[in-house]
Amino acid sequence: MDRRDWLVICTGLLIGVLAALLVKWGNPQNMGFCIACFLRDIAGGLGLHRAGIVQYLRPEIPGLVLGATLAALIGREFKSKGGSGTIIRFLLGIFMMIGALVFLGCPLRMLLRLGGGDLNALLGLAGFVVGIVAGIEFLKRGFNLGRAQTGSLAAALIMPLVSVVIILLVIYKPLFNAEVGGPIFTSAKGPGSLFAPLAISLAAGLIVGFLAQRARLCLSGGIRDYALTKDTYLLKGYGAIFVGVLIANLILGYFNLGFVDQPVAHTDGVWNFMGMALVGLAGILAGGCPLRQLIMSGQGDTDGGITVLGMVAGAAIAHNFMLASSPAGPTPYGKIVVIIGLIICAGIGWVCREA
Repeated sequence: MDRRDWLVICTGLLIGVLAALLVKWGNPQNMGFCIACFLRDIAGGLGLHRAGIVQYLRPEIPGLVLGATLAALIGREFKSKGGSGTIIRFLLGIFMMIGALVFLGCPLRMLLRLGGGDLNALLGLAGFVVGIVAGIEFLKRGFNLGRAQTGSLAAALIMPLVSVVIILLVIYKPLFNAEVGGPIFTSAKGPGSLFAPLAISLAAGLIVGFLAQRARLCLSGGIRDYALTKDTYLLKGYGAIFVGVLIANLILGYFNLGFVDQPVAHTDGVWNFMGMALVGLAGILAGGCPLRQLIMSGQGDTDGGITVLGMVAGAAIAHNFMLASSPAGPTPYGKIVVIIGLIICAGIGWVCREA
């Protein structure tokens, strides 16, 4: 293995161990670091949905964006670009989030759940791979959302500045109305009420964002690269995340092998599969998994930024319209919208082909 391989492996190991430690320090079990779940909590914390058990401004997310910004500045890779299929990327972000919330986790949490012994995530992994393979077929047939253009510095700074604002809101917790609460909401019970201390969460986000930017981590991209060119670079990183969190969970006593009694998870294998198939397909069409979209937004890529905003909107839609699953299982509405999402994403893949 060369230096590049060691970078991604060490990065993956550290992220896996850090995810398990975040659970020890207060985050929900098997949810030390989940892009979809944490963006959902932020949407709730801002009052964009009123599911009271999943409302908290998770500092890991703005920390991740700012860590990526710092890494990009050091590596001279921070630059503004975007404008490629903007509204389509927003829609893909919505469906990526809906699929993740039907499964109950992003691709990163899928690995963390596997590392905690949750075998339901195996069905999610299978669906994720199938969705990616479908997306690759569209790539082979000329799918392209258009060439990104060089943008302004102001556009590149929007997501890092939004991240700073979120951190300030976490610190100062402004209260506009004592009777109804808000504008910042925090869960009194449920997953949103479980969190690591602010300084630890923020530091973890900065570390993960910095390392993920340098290593170019993207799970959908890793499977895509292997399928197209047999390149295993990114897969080594995600394999290392699994190993890191597995070892840490075994040491900390969090490992629980099986399908039942898993934290913030359900046992409906069909919809674990279907939800992650939607995430995989939307991720390939958008150019990266949820983690990668956040990293891109931190390094000035406004296409990544608009996809992240789509995911935030998707979280609000999922909970306001009862699409998100719970440990009791997926809702009828969630099942319907996942199927609709797969059809729409397939339509996007078919229509947006170069002649």
